Amino acid sequence: MRQAHHVKLYLFLFLLQIAFLSIHAQTTPRTLVRTGHLLDVKTGAEPAAQTIIVTGDRITAIAPTATTPKQAGDTEIDLTRYTVMPGLIDVHTHLTAANNFDPYFELSMTPAKEAIIGVENAKVTLEAGFTTVRNVGANDFTDVALRDEINAGHILGPHMQVSGPALGITGGHMDENLLPYEFHYHAEGVADGIPAVQHQVRENIKYGADLIKIGATGGVLSKGDDPQASQYTLEEMQAIVADAHRLGRKVAAHAHGAQGILFATEAGVDSIEHGSYINDEDIALMKKKGTYLVPTAYLVDWMQQYGNLPPFYQQKMKDVSAVEKQNAIKAIKAGVKIALGTDAAVYPHGLNAHEVDVYVNQFGMSPLQGIQTGTLNAADLMGWTDRVGSIDPGKWADLIAIDGDPLKDVKLLQHVPFVMKSGVVYKDETHK
Repeated sequence: MRQAHHVKLYLFLFLLQIAFLSIHAQTTPRTLVRTGHLLDVKTGAEPAAQTIIVTGDRITAIAPTATTPKQAGDTEIDLTRYTVMPGLIDVHTHLTAANNFDPYFELSMTPAKEAIIGVENAKVTLEAGFTTVRNVGANDFTDVALRDEINAGHILGPHMQVSGPALGITGGHMDENLLPYEFHYHAEGVADGIPAVQHQVRENIKYGADLIKIGATGGVLSKGDDPQASQYTLEEMQAIVADAHRLGRKVAAHAHGAQGILFATEAGVDSIEHGSYINDEDIALMKKKGTYLVPTAYLVDWMQQYGNLPPFYQQKMKDVSAVEKQNAIKAIKAGVKIALGTDAAVYPHGLNAHEVDVYVNQFGMSPLQGIQTGTLNAADLMGWTDRVGSIDPGKWADLIAIDGDPLKDVKLLQHVPFVMKSGVVYKDETHK
């Protein structure tokens, strides 16, 4: 008799739990995003009249609108005149930096100023349709603070991975080379030798870095160095990568020159940023290792039209501009993996989607391939394929709407009227 009583009690509790879950499922608020067309960035398919079901910050289902009626408590978003696609991703930004080429401007910056600049740029970037970024270089860990405040909901901005200060050699691209000797000043990421670079990797991670950025070669917007010259040695880069990977962080290498690209790739970095002088040997090794190239190509066009560089930067920019695009095309044709990165602050934040136009209309990618650099490929490079990069159940509800078909004209990505990030609408100009 007692056993029968227990069975009845367990059955009652089980049915009560089922009833509770059913009621909870019915009352959990849903957002139904009604699309005109839904762009599948994996295949290029654009099925019409689909509904994306969003619960909280996640996509929970995708179904034909005809079979997805509105239920009590649901919110509908009418995007039936638009193509809806995943939010875009930029894997090379500097959100806490301003578009200013006065070489001494940075010396006037304080952490407080950089933080304020970052707040503005984060909002502009999000409203441009870039719901995720990888920030590769910021002073005083201001990008860490920016990321954390965005995640806390205190300010508007994209999902962020951040590097903190970039690592570089004394007198290299990542150092501050404008002050005379008597100031004895070095940028905060400067580290020379294996013990020093290991310490700097660990310190950056201690203070919140999601990835490590290094200067493998000289740069353009820096005084006294050569973009083609390798800066860190192979052994130093191997030490950096070994520590970073062991501690669960990827490594992005600023690298223009061929030898620096080769050293960085051999050391095992996850991405080469810029790659201006990439050669056949670099390309072969990058393909073998699966290393991404982040071309940052649109900045060349912007600089030629709008840039007003100091004299000691101008020749370096001319030299890099003369070879960068043809070398990028060679790498793309050879099958090197490409992820979208812009180097925004070198040109104004918010123009990030112009990069796709360069890939398609100058580099010869198909529109779908160009879009994939800023969705699937970028998510893969960041290690976030389970969160972003496509519209799939379980991923963050990061959606943008395009007025037209981006597979016919990628320039449409430069004018995004609707942005949702994590299920929250941050921009809606679809009813104007």
